Amino acid sequence: MIFRDKTVIITGASAGVGAATARKFADAGANLLLLARGKKNLESIAQELRDKTRVEYLAMDVADADACANAFKKADFEFGRVDVLINNAGYHARGPVTDVSTEDIGRMVDVNLRAPLILTRLALPHLKEAGGGAVINVGSLAGRLPVPGSATYSATKNGLRAFTYAIGEELRDSGIKFAVVSPGPIDTGFIMSDIDKVSNLTFSQPLSTADEVAQAILDLCGNSQRELSMPPSSGWLTTVSYLFPWLARKLRPALERKGQRVKSALKTAARQRDKEAKARNNPEAS
Repeated sequence: MIFRDKTVIITGASAGVGAATARKFADAGANLLLLARGKKNLESIAQELRDKTRVEYLAMDVADADACANAFKKADFEFGRVDVLINNAGYHARGPVTDVSTEDIGRMVDVNLRAPLILTRLALPHLKEAGGGAVINVGSLAGRLPVPGSATYSATKNGLRAFTYAIGEELRDSGIKFAVVSPGPIDTGFIMSDIDKVSNLTFSQPLSTADEVAQAILDLCGNSQRELSMPPSSGWLTTVSYLFPWLARKLRPALERKGQRVKSALKTAARQRDKEAKARNNPEAS
């Protein structure tokens, strides 16, 4: 797909994968409408990218259906069209279901599943008017193979994956591309800032960077793939484990031990970076 002068809406665009995706589309010449709750970060990213393309932003909560509708009104007013929707915003309250509040369970459902469904429904008339386009949903390997300690998150990402496939069949002759990228752990604050609560099983899989996931999102807009698992080897592992649950249970202890080693190494590296940063900021104390 050629993105110059096309309009791309990105949710969760204030940091991590969303911000990296905004940079990729800006480099490709697309007009951008960036959505997130954090106004300050949105302003910063918009300012960064405005020398490359037209950028607008809206500080909002994707769990607010009225705000979602207003986002499309803004895109239509500012750019006159919508060509691509990236459903990237996510929320994860980690821990056993018994330890997760009912408010957090509802929040995960609202942000990870309800919002993408509503936004996609709102996007359809605009995409049809534009003659086609793409909706790319950011899923997770946890949506392909449920992860203990992430039951609700896994459920929402599994639902988002199923929605992607189902609507792709419903509208297969519409010229609109529907696809889902299913990454494993990503080296962003979404995981790294909460590392102690992230399951060891998660860290048994290779880390992707935000830039790698952003490039995958860009590529999915124009190729024939319906889903891209990251990395592919992890996608293969989730498929085999889903088809053969007994094998998943057998492999799990070894994977958890590997994940624990990776987590420990990541925490050690983070402490070292913090120590070096403090030394640079206060050289007299070192």
